[in-house]
Formats: sequence, structure tokens, C-alpha cells
Amino acid sequence: MKKILMTGDRPTGKLHLGHWVGSIKNRVAMQEKYNCFFLIADLHTLTTKPHKKDILEMRSHIHEVVLDWLSCGIDPDVSTLYLQSAIPEIYELNLLFEMLVSLNRLTGLPSLKEMARNAQIPEESLPFGLVGYPVLQTADILLPGAHVVPVGKDNESHVELARDIARRFNQYYGEVFPLPEVLLSDTPTLLGLDGKGKMSKSAGNSLYLSDDSKVVAKKIRGMYTDPNRIHANVPGRVEGNPLFQFHEEFNPLQDEVEHFKERYRAGTIGDVEIKERLIEVVNELLEPIRERRRDFESRKGFVEQVIYSGTLKMREIASHSLRSVRSAMGLQGAWKKISKVARSSS
Repeated sequence: MKKILMTGDRPTGKLHLGHWVGSIKNRVAMQEKYNCFFLIADLHTLTTKPHKKDILEMRSHIHEVVLDWLSCGIDPDVSTLYLQSAIPEIYELNLLFEMLVSLNRLTGLPSLKEMARNAQIPEESLPFGLVGYPVLQTADILLPGAHVVPVGKDNESHVELARDIARRFNQYYGEVFPLPEVLLSDTPTLLGLDGKGKMSKSAGNSLYLSDDSKVVAKKIRGMYTDPNRIHANVPGRVEGNPLFQFHEEFNPLQDEVEHFKERYRAGTIGDVEIKERLIEVVNELLEPIRERRRDFESRKGFVEQVIYSGTLKMREIASHSLRSVRSAMGLQGAWKKISKVARSSS
């Protein structure tokens, strides 16, 4: 049987090129090799966006995220796409796993502090749910029995926590869960258009998978390059320049990229020429995605049917998994005994 791969995205808006290079490209490529489960992580969104208006906004975001997945090549006939909040077993498994990890272990994760900063939450006001975010991720990963988890570098420590919790559970109660392995992308982090850090929806420096050709051209023409390069004949810096990282990642003609670098360092080519070529390259990548998106958008209710069918399938798997967990822990024994005595005495 195929090994199980599991990963997902928070439905906080449309997906961008950073998601493509960080995870989605791997997901598409791995569909034939693995039995894939792709999670719409709406419960995780509550850790930083708990208000009702945020939850109502998520409804449209869920649709957009799945539409992006399908447009990129995620095939619902071979992969399972499901809604996190519609799987009650995730809540229960999260609670059980909370008993197997210390607070110090969680607060020591560097990603937790970064998430708090991005959400503008003071360290002394961290919600319990945000501190426990990686435990909920562990429930997501282990519920389908995942062997492989494709994530960005910033979430690698979360998979290591999942391994620790699975290992401890197995030591306490018997072998139930596999120890999941990390699958990192060749480009775990893509710089944002402003050059101030990784591409992020919240930072407003993203190029979205659904952007049309005109929007792509406008964004790339306004892209950050070398601020010290006032004229085209001034030698420029390639390292840390998002213009060249994008070319390295997306331009299939790497000889051309190396030629651009040489001329840029020598001050014999302008930013405009390199940007115009990048516009062509990115639009060539995105056009098939746009075409599939238009097709899926034209099918009324198709996205919702994909989510509905995948969630029902996951519910069956989750129910079986939780029965195994409760049986291994001995949690079912007390209720069975109480029920038996109560029925016999009535």
C-alpha cells in the first residue's frame, strides 16, 4: 500500500507563489506516489483570528484555497481534500495529545513567537490555543496516520514535535502511530516582492496564483531590486535580490539567468529588461493554472462537492483511527463496564 502524505493550508485568503514553491508543487508531484490528504485548516485560523467576522470571512477563503489547489493540479479523484472543523475526532485527539507534551516544549518553538509577532499578540497575552497550535497540527498529522509531511522550513520543528508525541504515545499505549517524516521543498522560502522577508499575505508582498497577466506585470515592474543601483550602468548586487531568486526558481533557461547575473554585476543590463523577461516567465507558469481555475469556476458547486466528499471520506477514516486510539489507551473499558452494569440492573 502507498504511504500516507498529509499537509494543508489555513484559509486566510488566496494562495501565492510562496505557497507554490514551498509546498503545493511538491503536493502535485507526490499524488501518484502517496495516498494524499490535504487539510483545510480552519481551526488553526482561530488561533489568531477568533472573532465571528473572521469566521464568516473564512467561508469565502475556504472556497478560494481549494480552488487554488485544484487549479494547481491537485486531483480530488486521487487525493482527499477535507475541512478540519468538520472532523470531530481532531478535537478529541488534540485533547489526548495535550497530555503528552510539556508547556516548556511548546513555548520553546521559535515559530510560536513569530506567529505571535505576525498577529501582533504580546507574549504575555498568548492565547492557549496559539500555544497549543503545534499539538493540534500533530492531531492533523497523526489522525490519518501520515508517514510524510511536506512543509516549509518554518514548520519543520512542528513535525518533529509530532514525532515526539507519536513516540511517547506508542511507548505508553503500544504501536499505533507511524513517526512522520518531513519533506522539505527545494525552495522552502520565497522572498516577497518588497525584499523585506518571505512572501506573505499579511505583509502585502505577494504575487497570487490567481493574479491575471496585467496584475503580474504591474507587480513585477514595481518589484524591489538593488536600492543602490540608480542607473543601469551601475554594478548591482544579485545576492538577496528577489528579482534573481524569482528567475532562479521559475525561469527554465538557467543559462539565461546566469547571463543576466553576469551583466547585472558588471552594470551592462537594466532592471527593466530583466523584469520584462520575468513577467513572461511567471505568466507562462501561471497561465495553465488560470485556465484550470476558469474551468472550475464555471462549474457551479463543484468546489463544495469536492470538499463535501473528501470530508465524508475523512470522517470514516478518523472514526476508525479514534477507535484504535481509545482502545489502545483503555478509555473504552470504563464506559463499557458502566453500561453493562447499568443495563443488567435495570
